Amino acid sequence: MFTGIIEELGEVLSVEDLGDSSRIRLRGPVTTQDAREGQSIAVNGVCLTVLDTDDQLAAAPGEFSADVMAETLLRSSLGAIVPGSRVNLERAMALGARLGGHLVQGHVDGTAVLLSRSPGEPGADGTPQWEVLRFSLPAALSRYLVEKGSITVDGVSLTVVEAAEDSFTVSLIPATLAHTTLGLKQTGEPVNLEVDVLAKYVERLLGDRVGS
Repeated sequence: MFTGIIEELGEVLSVEDLGDSSRIRLRGPVTTQDAREGQSIAVNGVCLTVLDTDDQLAAAPGEFSADVMAETLLRSSLGAIVPGSRVNLERAMALGARLGGHLVQGHVDGTAVLLSRSPGEPGADGTPQWEVLRFSLPAALSRYLVEKGSITVDGVSLTVVEAAEDSFTVSLIPATLAHTTLGLKQTGEPVNLEVDVLAKYVERLLGDRVGS
């Protein structure tokens, strides 16, 4: 389980094609401080398992490897990463830690593309205080989004500003733009989406009640 609060902007070092999967190696000094083999790290919102042993981590400080199955490559934006790609990294939430974002499983529900970027009002130094990003929205996910509700975009916990049938917008503060991949995204580039799992549980419960 994750919170959608990105710990650092990591970098893809290599992508090894294994046929029905890929092995990726990434650099993330903060994320790997206490990383151990078998633990979970979210990479652009996708929950992956650390492969490296402690000895291997010690031999390559700040790096870790993970296998990505073909299904994940097909259903997420990880299929498009290459060496040099920047990625959002977050360790699994520790029991008792503050939930700064919302409950994020690291299970991608679908992908979208960035449609537009619109700068907000300028601050005292003339630079925008925030930026509004509009993303496409798969039809199957539109029912889970509501204004002021939560959405995870490339692992980042965000608040929905506008929820349309085929798109949605979010407003990003300078810190989010500077410390996540969302500040680097160009229009047309893909992102991973995970809707609020609570919305899916509510839908299931209400569906069962209606059916009975």
